[in-house]
Amino acid sequence: MRAITHLKSLLESILSEMGAAWPEKASIEPPKDKKFGDMACNVAMLTAGKLNKKPRDLAEELRAALLAADPSLSKVEVAGPGFLNVTFAPAFWHSTVTQILGEADAYGKQDTGKGRKVQVEYVSANPTGPLHIGHGRGAAVGDSLARLLRATGHEVSTEYYINDAGRQMRLLGMSIWVRLLEVLEKPVTYPEDWYKGGYIIDLAREVIALHGPSIADMDPEKAQDICYEYGMKSILDGIKKDLAEFRVEHQVWFSEKSLVAGGEVESTLAELHEKGLAYDQEGALWMATSRFGDDKDRVLRKSTGELTYFASDIAYHANKYRRGFDTVVDIWGADHHGYVPRMKAAVQAMGRDPEDLKVILVQLVNLLRGGEQIAMSTRAGQFETLADVCAETGVDAARFMFLSRKSDSHLDFDLELVKQRTMDNPVYYVQYAHARICSLFAKAEERGVAMPKPAPELLARLDTPEDLDLLRMLEQYPDTLASAAQTMSPHVVSFYLRELAGLLHRYYTAHPVLAAPDQELMAARMLILAAVAQVVRNGLDLLGVAAPEKM
Repeated sequence: MRAITHLKSLLESILSEMGAAWPEKASIEPPKDKKFGDMACNVAMLTAGKLNKKPRDLAEELRAALLAADPSLSKVEVAGPGFLNVTFAPAFWHSTVTQILGEADAYGKQDTGKGRKVQVEYVSANPTGPLHIGHGRGAAVGDSLARLLRATGHEVSTEYYINDAGRQMRLLGMSIWVRLLEVLEKPVTYPEDWYKGGYIIDLAREVIALHGPSIADMDPEKAQDICYEYGMKSILDGIKKDLAEFRVEHQVWFSEKSLVAGGEVESTLAELHEKGLAYDQEGALWMATSRFGDDKDRVLRKSTGELTYFASDIAYHANKYRRGFDTVVDIWGADHHGYVPRMKAAVQAMGRDPEDLKVILVQLVNLLRGGEQIAMSTRAGQFETLADVCAETGVDAARFMFLSRKSDSHLDFDLELVKQRTMDNPVYYVQYAHARICSLFAKAEERGVAMPKPAPELLARLDTPEDLDLLRMLEQYPDTLASAAQTMSPHVVSFYLRELAGLLHRYYTAHPVLAAPDQELMAARMLILAAVAQVVRNGLDLLGVAAPEKM
Protein backbone atom coordinates (compact mmCIF):
# COMPACT_ATOMS: atom_id res chain seq x y z
CA MET A 1 0.00 0.00 0.00
CA ARG A 2 1.07 3.58 -0.69
CA ALA A 3 1.25 4.46 3.02
CA ILE A 4 3.68 1.61 3.74
CA THR A 5 5.82 2.37 0.69
CA HIS A 6 5.93 6.09 1.51
CA LEU A 7 6.82 5.60 5.18
CA LYS A 8 9.46 3.01 4.39
CA SER A 9 11.07 5.33 1.84
CA LEU A 10 11.25 8.13 4.42
CA LEU A 11 12.75 5.88 7.09
CA GLU A 12 15.26 4.34 4.69
CA SER A 13 16.50 7.82 3.76
CA ILE A 14 16.80 8.91 7.41
CA LEU A 15 18.60 5.69 8.41
CA SER A 16 20.97 6.02 5.46
CA GLU A 17 22.02 9.46 6.69
CA MET A 18 22.71 7.86 10.08
CA GLY A 19 24.86 5.18 8.42
CA ALA A 20 22.41 2.27 8.73
CA ALA A 21 20.54 0.15 6.19
CA TRP A 22 16.94 -0.99 6.38
CA PRO A 23 16.89 -4.31 8.33
CA GLU A 24 15.43 -7.30 6.51
CA LYS A 25 13.06 -8.15 9.38
CA ALA A 26 11.76 -4.62 9.89
CA SER A 27 8.01 -4.31 9.41
CA ILE A 28 5.47 -1.58 8.76
CA GLU A 29 1.83 -2.53 9.20
CA PRO A 30 -1.48 -1.14 10.44
CA PRO A 31 -1.80 -1.58 14.23
CA LYS A 32 -4.54 -3.85 15.54
CA ASP A 33 -6.15 -0.89 17.30
CA LYS A 34 -6.50 2.23 15.15
CA LYS A 35 -6.15 4.47 18.23
CA PHE A 36 -2.39 3.83 17.82
CA GLY A 37 -2.38 5.52 14.42
CA ASP A 38 -2.27 4.39 10.82
CA MET A 39 1.03 2.48 10.83
CA ALA A 40 3.31 0.85 13.40
CA CYS A 41 7.03 0.19 12.74
CA ASN A 42 9.67 -1.76 14.68
CA VAL A 43 12.74 -0.51 12.79
CA ALA A 44 14.28 1.34 15.78
CA MET A 45 14.49 -1.86 17.82
CA LEU A 46 16.21 -3.73 14.99
CA THR A 47 18.68 -0.96 14.09
CA ALA A 48 19.61 0.51 17.49
CA GLY A 49 22.40 -2.01 18.22
CA LYS A 50 24.21 -1.26 14.95
CA LEU A 51 24.15 2.46 15.77
CA ASN A 52 25.15 1.95 19.42
CA LYS A 53 21.93 3.54 20.62
CA LYS A 54 19.12 2.49 22.89
CA PRO A 55 16.03 1.49 20.86
CA ARG A 56 13.78 4.08 22.44
CA ASP A 57 16.37 6.85 22.00
CA LEU A 58 16.74 5.97 18.32
CA ALA A 59 12.96 5.90 17.96
CA GLU A 60 12.78 9.45 19.35
CA GLU A 61 15.38 10.59 16.81
CA LEU A 62 13.45 8.92 13.99
CA ARG A 63 10.25 10.54 15.23
CA ALA A 64 11.73 14.02 15.09
CA ALA A 65 13.29 13.40 11.68
CA LEU A 66 10.03 12.07 10.21
CA LEU A 67 7.98 15.05 11.38
CA ALA A 68 10.60 17.44 10.00
CA ALA A 69 10.85 15.61 6.70
CA ASP A 70 7.20 15.29 5.64
CA PRO A 71 4.12 17.40 6.39
CA SER A 72 1.88 14.51 5.31
CA LEU A 73 2.60 12.94 8.72
CA SER A 74 0.37 14.57 11.33
CA LYS A 75 1.61 12.62 14.35
CA VAL A 76 4.45 10.24 15.22
CA GLU A 77 4.60 8.68 18.69
CA VAL A 78 7.09 6.35 20.38
CA ALA A 79 5.54 3.44 22.25
CA GLY A 80 6.85 0.62 24.43
CA PRO A 81 10.47 -0.38 23.87
CA GLY A 82 10.75 1.66 20.66
CA PHE A 83 7.79 1.19 18.35
CA LEU A 84 6.94 4.07 16.04
CA ASN A 85 3.22 4.77 15.73
CA VAL A 86 2.58 6.99 12.72
CA THR A 87 -0.58 8.90 11.79
CA PHE A 88 -0.93 10.42 8.34
CA ALA A 89 -2.61 13.76 7.80
CA PRO A 90 -6.06 13.64 6.15
CA ALA A 91 -4.58 15.22 2.99
CA PHE A 92 -2.50 12.07 2.45
CA TRP A 93 -5.64 9.92 2.39
CA HIS A 94 -7.54 12.44 0.24
CA SER A 95 -5.01 11.96 -2.56
CA THR A 96 -6.17 8.33 -2.76
CA VAL A 97 -9.40 9.52 -4.39
CA THR A 98 -7.47 11.44 -7.03
CA GLN A 99 -5.30 8.39 -7.71
CA ILE A 100 -8.25 6.00 -8.03
CA LEU A 101 -10.25 8.23 -10.35
CA GLY A 102 -7.15 8.93 -12.42
CA GLU A 103 -6.13 5.30 -12.83
CA ALA A 104 -9.72 4.00 -13.10
CA ASP A 105 -9.75 0.33 -14.21
CA ALA A 106 -5.97 0.14 -13.74
CA TYR A 107 -6.13 1.04 -10.04
CA GLY A 108 -4.64 -1.79 -8.01
CA LYS A 109 -2.75 -3.32 -10.94
CA GLN A 110 0.99 -3.64 -10.33
CA ASP A 111 4.18 -5.38 -11.41
CA THR A 112 5.02 -7.42 -8.31
CA GLY A 113 5.11 -10.55 -10.52
CA LYS A 114 7.77 -8.97 -12.77
CA GLY A 115 6.72 -11.05 -15.78
CA ARG A 116 7.20 -14.40 -14.04
CA LYS A 117 5.68 -17.15 -16.23
CA VAL A 118 2.94 -19.05 -14.41
CA GLN A 119 0.74 -21.85 -15.68
CA VAL A 120 -2.57 -22.43 -13.90
CA GLU A 121 -4.28 -25.78 -14.58
CA TYR A 122 -7.79 -26.16 -13.20
CA VAL A 123 -11.04 -28.06 -13.50
CA SER A 124 -9.49 -30.88 -15.65
CA ALA A 125 -12.52 -33.05 -14.89
CA ASN A 126 -12.67 -36.43 -16.64
CA PRO A 127 -14.96 -35.93 -19.68
CA THR A 128 -17.30 -38.64 -18.40
CA GLY A 129 -20.23 -36.42 -17.49
CA PRO A 130 -21.41 -32.81 -17.08
CA LEU A 131 -19.60 -30.50 -14.69
CA HIS A 132 -21.10 -30.52 -11.22
CA ILE A 133 -21.08 -27.87 -8.52
CA GLY A 134 -17.76 -29.10 -7.08
CA HIS A 135 -16.09 -28.51 -10.45
CA GLY A 136 -17.63 -25.04 -10.42
CA ARG A 137 -15.78 -24.09 -7.27
CA GLY A 138 -12.45 -25.18 -8.76
CA ALA A 139 -13.29 -23.32 -11.97
CA ALA A 140 -14.02 -20.08 -10.11
CA VAL A 141 -10.85 -20.37 -8.02
CA GLY A 142 -8.63 -21.11 -11.04
CA ASP A 143 -10.07 -18.45 -13.31
CA SER A 144 -9.99 -15.77 -10.61
CA LEU A 145 -6.44 -16.71 -9.64
CA ALA A 146 -5.37 -16.28 -13.27
CA ARG A 147 -7.03 -12.83 -13.38
CA LEU A 148 -5.36 -11.89 -10.10
CA LEU A 149 -1.90 -13.01 -11.21
CA ARG A 150 -2.22 -11.10 -14.48
CA ALA A 151 -3.26 -7.98 -12.55
CA THR A 152 -0.08 -8.24 -10.48
CA GLY A 153 2.36 -8.51 -13.34
CA HIS A 154 2.60 -12.26 -13.99
CA GLU A 155 2.55 -13.81 -17.45
CA VAL A 156 -0.20 -16.41 -17.10
CA SER A 157 -1.30 -19.36 -19.23
CA THR A 158 -4.46 -21.28 -18.31
CA GLU A 159 -4.93 -24.96 -19.11
CA TYR A 160 -7.39 -27.85 -18.92
CA TYR A 161 -5.87 -31.36 -18.83
CA ILE A 162 -8.15 -33.79 -20.65
CA ASN A 163 -7.94 -37.23 -19.04
CA ASP A 164 -8.77 -39.11 -22.23
CA ALA A 165 -6.45 -42.12 -21.95
CA GLY A 166 -7.39 -43.91 -18.75
CA ARG A 167 -9.79 -46.41 -17.22
CA GLN A 168 -12.56 -43.85 -16.68
CA MET A 169 -12.86 -43.28 -20.41
CA ARG A 170 -13.15 -47.02 -21.06
CA LEU A 171 -15.92 -47.10 -18.46
CA LEU A 172 -17.67 -44.25 -20.29
CA GLY A 173 -17.64 -46.23 -23.57
CA MET A 174 -18.88 -49.34 -21.78
CA SER A 175 -21.66 -47.39 -20.00
CA ILE A 176 -22.97 -45.89 -23.25
CA TRP A 177 -22.78 -49.33 -24.90
CA VAL A 178 -24.79 -50.93 -22.09
CA ARG A 179 -27.48 -48.24 -22.36
CA LEU A 180 -27.47 -48.59 -26.16
CA LEU A 181 -28.23 -52.31 -25.88
CA GLU A 182 -30.90 -51.54 -23.31
CA VAL A 183 -32.58 -48.98 -25.61
CA LEU A 184 -32.54 -51.51 -28.48
CA GLU A 185 -33.98 -54.17 -26.13
CA LYS A 186 -30.96 -56.43 -26.54
CA PRO A 187 -29.68 -58.78 -23.82
CA VAL A 188 -27.64 -56.74 -21.33
CA THR A 189 -25.13 -57.72 -18.66
CA TYR A 190 -24.71 -54.78 -16.30
CA PRO A 191 -21.13 -54.20 -15.12
CA GLU A 192 -20.48 -53.54 -11.43
CA ASP A 193 -18.81 -50.17 -11.97
CA TRP A 194 -20.41 -47.88 -14.55
CA TYR A 195 -21.99 -44.48 -15.11
CA LYS A 196 -25.75 -44.59 -14.59
CA GLY A 197 -26.77 -40.95 -15.16
CA GLY A 198 -29.64 -40.09 -17.49
CA TYR A 199 -27.23 -38.28 -19.79
CA ILE A 200 -25.70 -41.71 -20.67
CA ILE A 201 -29.07 -42.83 -22.08
CA ASP A 202 -29.24 -39.62 -24.14
CA LEU A 203 -25.76 -40.30 -25.53
CA ALA A 204 -26.72 -43.91 -26.33
CA ARG A 205 -29.76 -42.72 -28.32
CA GLU A 206 -27.57 -40.23 -30.21
CA VAL A 207 -25.09 -42.99 -31.14
CA ILE A 208 -27.96 -45.14 -32.43
CA ALA A 209 -29.29 -42.20 -34.48
CA LEU A 210 -25.83 -41.67 -35.95
CA HIS A 211 -24.86 -45.29 -36.68
CA GLY A 212 -28.20 -47.07 -36.84
CA PRO A 213 -29.52 -50.02 -34.79
CA SER A 214 -27.04 -52.36 -36.48
CA ILE A 215 -24.33 -51.02 -34.18
CA ALA A 216 -25.69 -53.49 -31.61
CA ASP A 217 -24.49 -56.35 -33.85
CA MET A 218 -21.00 -54.92 -34.21
CA ASP A 219 -17.95 -56.35 -32.44
CA PRO A 220 -18.47 -55.14 -28.83
CA GLU A 221 -14.92 -53.80 -28.50
CA LYS A 222 -15.20 -51.75 -31.69
CA ALA A 223 -18.70 -50.57 -30.76
CA GLN A 224 -17.50 -49.46 -27.32
CA ASP A 225 -14.70 -47.47 -28.97
CA ILE A 226 -17.31 -45.70 -31.09
CA CYS A 227 -19.38 -45.02 -27.97
CA TYR A 228 -16.33 -43.72 -26.12
CA GLU A 229 -15.24 -41.38 -28.94
CA TYR A 230 -18.72 -39.98 -29.45
CA GLY A 231 -19.43 -39.69 -25.73
CA MET A 232 -16.14 -37.98 -24.92
CA LYS A 233 -16.49 -35.41 -27.70
CA SER A 234 -20.10 -34.67 -26.82
CA ILE A 235 -19.37 -34.33 -23.10
CA LEU A 236 -16.25 -32.25 -23.70
CA ASP A 237 -18.20 -29.90 -25.97
CA GLY A 238 -20.74 -29.54 -23.17
CA ILE A 239 -18.00 -28.84 -20.62
CA LYS A 240 -16.52 -26.12 -22.84
CA LYS A 241 -19.96 -24.54 -23.28
CA ASP A 242 -20.67 -24.61 -19.52
CA LEU A 243 -17.29 -23.07 -18.69
CA ALA A 244 -17.71 -20.32 -21.29
CA GLU A 245 -21.11 -19.43 -19.80
CA PHE A 246 -19.49 -19.47 -16.35
CA ARG A 247 -16.98 -16.86 -17.66
CA VAL A 248 -14.09 -19.30 -17.31
CA GLU A 249 -11.30 -19.30 -19.87
CA HIS A 250 -8.81 -22.02 -20.75
CA GLN A 251 -6.21 -21.03 -23.31
CA VAL A 252 -4.91 -24.58 -23.73
CA TRP A 253 -6.81 -27.90 -23.81
CA PHE A 254 -4.12 -30.55 -23.33
CA SER A 255 -4.83 -34.19 -24.17
CA GLU A 256 -3.38 -36.96 -22.02
CA LYS A 257 -3.64 -39.20 -25.09
CA SER A 258 -1.20 -36.91 -26.93
CA LEU A 259 1.40 -37.54 -24.24
CA VAL A 260 1.12 -41.29 -24.63
CA ALA A 261 0.89 -41.27 -28.44
CA GLY A 262 3.82 -38.86 -28.71
CA GLY A 263 6.03 -41.11 -26.61
CA GLU A 264 6.53 -38.49 -23.90
CA VAL A 265 5.47 -40.81 -21.09
CA GLU A 266 7.89 -43.56 -22.12
CA SER A 267 10.76 -41.11 -22.68
CA THR A 268 10.16 -39.55 -19.25
CA LEU A 269 10.17 -42.98 -17.59
CA ALA A 270 13.37 -43.91 -19.46
CA GLU A 271 15.01 -40.69 -18.27
CA LEU A 272 14.09 -41.45 -14.66
CA HIS A 273 15.46 -44.97 -15.09
CA GLU A 274 18.76 -43.62 -16.44
CA LYS A 275 19.09 -41.27 -13.47
CA GLY A 276 18.57 -44.17 -11.07
CA LEU A 277 15.30 -42.67 -9.86
CA ALA A 278 13.13 -45.46 -11.30
CA TYR A 279 13.73 -49.17 -10.81
CA ASP A 280 12.22 -52.54 -11.73
CA GLN A 281 10.82 -54.76 -9.02
CA GLU A 282 8.46 -57.76 -9.22
CA GLY A 283 7.72 -57.04 -12.87
CA ALA A 284 6.66 -53.46 -12.18
CA LEU A 285 8.43 -50.10 -12.64
CA TRP A 286 8.73 -48.02 -9.48
CA MET A 287 9.85 -44.47 -8.78
CA ALA A 288 12.02 -43.77 -5.72
CA THR A 289 9.84 -40.91 -4.48
CA SER A 290 10.81 -41.72 -0.87
CA ARG A 291 14.21 -40.14 -1.63
CA PHE A 292 12.42 -36.82 -1.94
CA GLY A 293 10.25 -36.93 1.16
CA ASP A 294 7.34 -39.14 0.02
CA ASP A 295 6.33 -41.76 2.59
CA LYS A 296 6.99 -44.64 0.14
CA ASP A 297 8.01 -45.38 -3.44
CA ARG A 298 5.29 -45.35 -6.12
CA VAL A 299 4.42 -47.58 -9.06
CA LEU A 300 4.79 -46.09 -12.53
CA ARG A 301 4.00 -49.16 -14.63
CA LYS A 302 2.11 -52.12 -13.21
CA SER A 303 3.26 -55.71 -13.74
CA THR A 304 0.40 -55.98 -16.27
CA GLY A 305 2.15 -53.31 -18.36
CA GLU A 306 -0.56 -50.72 -17.61
CA LEU A 307 0.69 -47.22 -16.85
CA THR A 308 -0.49 -45.55 -13.64
CA TYR A 309 -1.98 -42.07 -13.51
CA PHE A 310 1.21 -41.01 -11.72
CA ALA A 311 3.34 -41.94 -14.74
CA SER A 312 1.23 -39.76 -17.05
CA ASP A 313 1.21 -36.93 -14.52
CA ILE A 314 5.01 -36.92 -14.27
CA ALA A 315 5.32 -36.73 -18.06
CA TYR A 316 2.68 -34.00 -18.15
CA HIS A 317 4.50 -31.86 -15.58
CA ALA A 318 7.83 -32.43 -17.33
CA ASN A 319 6.10 -31.14 -20.46
CA LYS A 320 4.92 -28.04 -18.58
CA TYR A 321 8.42 -27.14 -17.42
CA ARG A 322 9.81 -27.72 -20.91
CA ARG A 323 7.38 -25.07 -22.09
CA GLY A 324 9.27 -22.56 -19.93
CA PHE A 325 6.97 -21.96 -16.97
CA ASP A 326 8.65 -20.68 -13.79
CA THR A 327 5.77 -21.80 -11.60
CA VAL A 328 3.13 -24.44 -12.24
CA VAL A 329 -0.13 -24.21 -10.28
CA ASP A 330 -2.42 -27.24 -10.00
CA ILE A 331 -5.92 -26.84 -8.57
CA TRP A 332 -7.16 -30.18 -7.25
CA GLY A 333 -10.03 -31.51 -5.19
CA ALA A 334 -9.18 -31.83 -1.49
CA ASP A 335 -9.45 -35.64 -1.78
CA HIS A 336 -6.13 -35.49 -3.68
CA HIS A 337 -4.18 -34.11 -0.69
CA GLY A 338 -2.22 -37.36 -0.36
CA TYR A 339 -1.08 -36.97 -3.97
CA VAL A 340 0.75 -33.70 -3.28
CA PRO A 341 3.95 -35.11 -1.67
CA ARG A 342 4.54 -37.61 -4.49
CA MET A 343 3.98 -34.94 -7.16
CA LYS A 344 6.39 -32.61 -5.35
CA ALA A 345 8.87 -35.51 -5.23
CA ALA A 346 8.49 -35.98 -8.98
CA VAL A 347 9.16 -32.28 -9.56
CA GLN A 348 12.35 -32.57 -7.49
CA ALA A 349 13.37 -35.62 -9.51
CA MET A 350 13.12 -33.41 -12.60
CA GLY A 351 15.74 -31.16 -11.05
CA ARG A 352 13.26 -28.43 -10.10
CA ASP A 353 12.65 -26.76 -6.77
CA PRO A 354 9.53 -28.38 -5.25
CA GLU A 355 8.21 -24.85 -4.72
CA ASP A 356 8.02 -24.51 -8.51
CA LEU A 357 4.84 -26.58 -8.12
CA LYS A 358 2.02 -24.98 -6.17
CA VAL A 359 -1.02 -27.10 -5.37
CA ILE A 360 -4.27 -25.45 -4.32
CA LEU A 361 -6.78 -27.82 -2.77
CA VAL A 362 -10.49 -27.17 -3.17
CA GLN A 363 -12.86 -28.63 -0.62
CA LEU A 364 -16.26 -30.10 -1.33
CA VAL A 365 -19.37 -27.98 -1.68
CA ASN A 366 -22.37 -28.89 0.43
CA LEU A 367 -25.35 -28.02 -1.74
CA LEU A 368 -28.38 -26.98 0.28
CA ARG A 369 -31.89 -25.82 -0.43
CA GLY A 370 -33.44 -23.87 2.39
CA GLY A 371 -30.98 -25.42 4.84
CA GLU A 372 -31.65 -28.99 3.69
CA GLN A 373 -28.72 -30.87 2.10
CA ILE A 374 -29.11 -32.19 -1.46
CA ALA A 375 -27.55 -35.65 -1.87
CA MET A 376 -25.15 -35.98 -4.78
CA SER A 377 -23.33 -38.91 -6.43
CA THR A 378 -21.62 -38.53 -9.81
CA ARG A 379 -21.38 -42.26 -10.57
CA ALA A 380 -25.03 -42.84 -9.72
CA GLY A 381 -26.02 -39.82 -11.80
CA GLN A 382 -27.49 -37.97 -8.81
CA PHE A 383 -25.93 -34.50 -8.82
CA GLU A 384 -26.67 -30.88 -9.53
CA THR A 385 -24.86 -29.78 -12.67
CA LEU A 386 -23.01 -26.49 -12.71
CA ALA A 387 -25.23 -25.38 -15.60
CA ASP A 388 -28.41 -26.07 -13.60
CA VAL A 389 -27.09 -24.20 -10.55
CA CYS A 390 -26.10 -21.18 -12.66
CA ALA A 391 -29.47 -21.21 -14.40
CA GLU A 392 -31.17 -21.03 -11.00
CA THR A 393 -28.90 -18.60 -9.14
CA GLY A 394 -27.07 -16.71 -11.88
CA VAL A 395 -23.37 -16.80 -12.71
CA ASP A 396 -22.53 -13.81 -10.50
CA ALA A 397 -24.02 -15.39 -7.40
CA ALA A 398 -22.42 -18.77 -8.04
CA ARG A 399 -18.93 -17.36 -8.68
CA PHE A 400 -19.01 -15.02 -5.69
CA MET A 401 -20.22 -17.77 -3.35
CA PHE A 402 -17.50 -20.17 -4.55
CA LEU A 403 -14.94 -17.46 -3.74
CA SER A 404 -16.50 -16.38 -0.45
CA ARG A 405 -14.32 -18.70 1.63
CA LYS A 406 -10.80 -20.10 1.56
CA SER A 407 -10.72 -22.85 -1.08
CA ASP A 408 -9.57 -25.59 1.31
CA SER A 409 -12.45 -25.00 3.74
CA HIS A 410 -15.88 -26.57 3.34
CA LEU A 411 -18.54 -24.41 1.73
CA ASP A 412 -22.28 -24.52 2.29
CA PHE A 413 -24.00 -23.30 -0.87
CA ASP A 414 -27.68 -22.65 -0.17
CA LEU A 415 -29.58 -22.20 -3.43
CA GLU A 416 -32.35 -20.24 -1.69
CA LEU A 417 -30.00 -17.87 0.18
CA VAL A 418 -28.00 -16.81 -2.88
CA LYS A 419 -31.21 -15.87 -4.72
CA GLN A 420 -32.38 -13.55 -1.95
CA ARG A 421 -32.16 -9.81 -2.51
CA THR A 422 -31.24 -9.06 1.08
CA MET A 423 -28.18 -7.86 2.95
CA ASP A 424 -27.79 -11.40 4.35
CA ASN A 425 -26.73 -12.52 0.87
CA PRO A 426 -23.01 -11.65 0.49
CA VAL A 427 -23.28 -11.38 -3.31
CA TYR A 428 -26.17 -8.94 -3.10
CA TYR A 429 -24.42 -7.05 -0.28
CA VAL A 430 -21.39 -6.22 -2.44
CA GLN A 431 -23.16 -5.71 -5.77
CA TYR A 432 -25.73 -3.46 -4.10
CA ALA A 433 -22.94 -1.20 -2.87
CA HIS A 434 -22.05 -0.47 -6.49
CA ALA A 435 -25.66 -0.22 -7.67
CA ARG A 436 -26.48 2.10 -4.77
CA ILE A 437 -23.77 4.55 -5.83
CA CYS A 438 -24.80 4.36 -9.50
CA SER A 439 -28.40 5.06 -8.52
CA LEU A 440 -27.32 8.14 -6.57
CA PHE A 441 -25.31 9.41 -9.55
CA ALA A 442 -28.32 8.85 -11.83
CA LYS A 443 -30.45 11.01 -9.50
CA ALA A 444 -27.73 13.67 -9.49
CA GLU A 445 -27.73 13.71 -13.28
CA GLU A 446 -31.51 14.08 -13.34
CA ARG A 447 -31.09 17.16 -11.12
CA GLY A 448 -28.41 18.60 -13.38
CA VAL A 449 -25.59 17.90 -10.92
CA ALA A 450 -22.42 16.95 -12.79
CA MET A 451 -19.65 14.76 -11.41
CA PRO A 452 -17.02 17.15 -10.00
CA LYS A 453 -13.31 16.88 -10.69
CA PRO A 454 -11.12 16.01 -7.69
CA ALA A 455 -9.35 18.99 -6.15
CA PRO A 456 -7.56 19.33 -2.78
CA GLU A 457 -9.92 22.02 -1.52
CA LEU A 458 -12.95 19.82 -2.25
CA LEU A 459 -11.44 16.64 -0.82
CA ALA A 460 -10.45 18.54 2.34
CA ARG A 461 -14.16 18.48 3.27
CA LEU A 462 -13.89 14.69 3.80
CA ASP A 463 -12.96 14.98 7.45
CA THR A 464 -15.29 12.69 9.42
CA PRO A 465 -14.16 9.35 10.94
CA GLU A 466 -16.35 7.56 8.36
CA ASP A 467 -14.63 9.46 5.53
CA LEU A 468 -11.19 8.51 6.77
CA ASP A 469 -12.18 4.87 7.35
CA LEU A 470 -13.37 4.63 3.73
CA LEU A 471 -10.24 6.35 2.42
CA ARG A 472 -7.90 4.06 4.37
CA MET A 473 -9.81 1.04 3.07
CA LEU A 474 -9.59 2.24 -0.52
CA GLU A 475 -5.85 2.80 -0.14
CA GLN A 476 -5.42 -0.82 1.02
CA TYR A 477 -6.78 -2.27 -2.24
CA PRO A 478 -3.45 -2.58 -4.14
CA ASP A 479 -1.85 -4.18 -1.09
CA THR A 480 -4.78 -6.61 -0.85
CA LEU A 481 -4.18 -7.69 -4.44
CA ALA A 482 -0.45 -8.14 -3.83
CA SER A 483 -1.15 -10.30 -0.77
CA ALA A 484 -3.85 -12.35 -2.53
CA ALA A 485 -1.52 -13.02 -5.47
CA GLN A 486 1.46 -13.91 -3.28
CA THR A 487 -0.58 -16.44 -1.28
CA MET A 488 -2.65 -17.47 -4.34
CA SER A 489 -5.86 -16.79 -2.43
CA PRO A 490 -8.60 -15.16 -4.54
CA HIS A 491 -10.98 -15.27 -1.57
CA VAL A 492 -8.94 -12.45 0.02
CA VAL A 493 -10.41 -10.12 -2.62
CA SER A 494 -13.99 -11.15 -1.77
CA PHE A 495 -13.27 -10.59 1.95
CA TYR A 496 -11.96 -7.12 1.14
CA LEU A 497 -14.99 -6.26 -1.00
CA ARG A 498 -17.40 -7.28 1.73
CA GLU A 499 -15.56 -5.07 4.22
CA LEU A 500 -15.50 -2.15 1.79
CA ALA A 501 -19.22 -2.63 1.03
CA GLY A 502 -19.96 -2.63 4.77
CA LEU A 503 -18.17 0.70 5.21
CA LEU A 504 -20.02 2.13 2.20
CA HIS A 505 -23.46 1.09 3.46
CA ARG A 506 -22.74 2.61 6.90
CA TYR A 507 -21.39 5.78 5.27
CA TYR A 508 -24.43 6.11 3.03
CA THR A 509 -26.72 5.92 6.06
CA ALA A 510 -24.71 8.42 8.16
CA HIS A 511 -23.87 11.05 5.53
CA PRO A 512 -26.42 12.37 3.03
CA VAL A 513 -24.88 13.15 -0.34
CA LEU A 514 -27.37 14.98 -2.57
CA ALA A 515 -28.92 16.47 0.57
CA ALA A 516 -25.55 17.59 2.01
CA PRO A 517 -25.56 20.99 3.79
CA ASP A 518 -23.63 22.72 0.98
CA GLN A 519 -22.50 22.21 -2.62
CA GLU A 520 -18.82 21.63 -1.81
CA LEU A 521 -19.59 18.88 0.70
CA MET A 522 -21.95 17.24 -1.78
CA ALA A 523 -19.23 17.33 -4.43
CA ALA A 524 -16.64 15.86 -2.03
CA ARG A 525 -18.96 13.03 -1.07
CA MET A 526 -19.74 12.29 -4.70
CA LEU A 527 -16.00 11.97 -5.34
CA ILE A 528 -15.38 9.51 -2.52
CA LEU A 529 -18.38 7.45 -3.61
CA ALA A 530 -17.08 7.42 -7.20
CA ALA A 531 -13.78 6.07 -5.88
CA VAL A 532 -15.60 3.34 -3.92
CA ALA A 533 -17.62 2.35 -7.00
CA GLN A 534 -14.43 2.11 -9.08
CA VAL A 535 -12.68 -0.15 -6.56
CA VAL A 536 -15.75 -2.38 -6.19
CA ARG A 537 -15.89 -2.72 -10.00
CA ASN A 538 -12.18 -3.54 -10.19
CA GLY A 539 -12.40 -6.13 -7.42
CA LEU A 540 -15.53 -7.82 -8.76
CA ASP A 541 -13.91 -8.06 -12.19
CA LEU A 542 -11.06 -10.10 -10.66
CA LEU A 543 -13.69 -12.47 -9.27
CA GLY A 544 -15.42 -12.70 -12.65
CA VAL A 545 -18.52 -11.04 -11.18
CA ALA A 546 -20.47 -8.17 -12.77
CA ALA A 547 -20.92 -4.78 -11.09
CA PRO A 548 -24.56 -3.92 -11.91
CA GLU A 549 -25.74 -0.30 -12.06
CA LYS A 550 -29.29 -1.27 -11.09
CA MET A 551 -30.64 -4.03 -8.84
